[in-house]
Amino acid sequence: MGSRPIALVTGGSKGIGAAIAVTLARDGFDIWLNYRTDHDGARSVAEKVSEQGGGCRLLCFDVAEAAGVAVALEPLLEKEIPYALINNAGLNKDALLAWMTNAEWNDVLSTSLDGFFFVTKAVVTGMLRKRKGRIVNIVSTSGQSGVGGQVNYSAAKAGLIGATKSLAVEIARRNILVNAVSPGFIETEMTRALPREQILASIPLGRLGSPMEVAEVVSFLCSDRASYITGQVISVNGGIYR
Repeated sequence: MGSRPIALVTGGSKGIGAAIAVTLARDGFDIWLNYRTDHDGARSVAEKVSEQGGGCRLLCFDVAEAAGVAVALEPLLEKEIPYALINNAGLNKDALLAWMTNAEWNDVLSTSLDGFFFVTKAVVTGMLRKRKGRIVNIVSTSGQSGVGGQVNYSAAKAGLIGATKSLAVEIARRNILVNAVSPGFIETEMTRALPREQILASIPLGRLGSPMEVAEVVSFLCSDRASYITGQVISVNGGIYR
């Protein structure tokens, strides 16, 4: 790791998280890349980050486990504080609420909400001391409009939107900006099994988005060009929710 600012990206081994890591590296950041199980994917992202001129530290831990977050981050945070934190880690376990298991509810909420809390709390104290930083939370159209079969996912992402707005108020005076980026249907593993024709018919732009289209908005929010934007939810959804 050199003199470049650091961006910590959670859930960064594939999809939107991977695109965010590579885009931030292109735009001048070194990357701390968190992932849970996909070692090959994480190594592949690290190579792409390197191709963009960035250093990449791989951090394998589950954001929903407080002890694991502490073991992975505390030694690093004693020496360096990321300028940007991208809370991207999330998962979906879709089911109608009447048949949803406790595990399907808890796993989805704990990854999005506990993960946000544990990682952000670890990082934000250093940001407060330095009086600068950017936090971007990746939410979802599902948390804005609601989606049948996703009560757990919609609740998790709606909760993260509320947390974004509250934290933005708490730490604005220390020059730390907190925003959310809300993707719609993006071309990732998460959308591969969905009924494509039905989805495309509902999107005014008539296509799915790309992970890079989300990543470019995240990179903008981490840049000096976004210095008067905080507490906002920026939608990247092709017009499906307005």
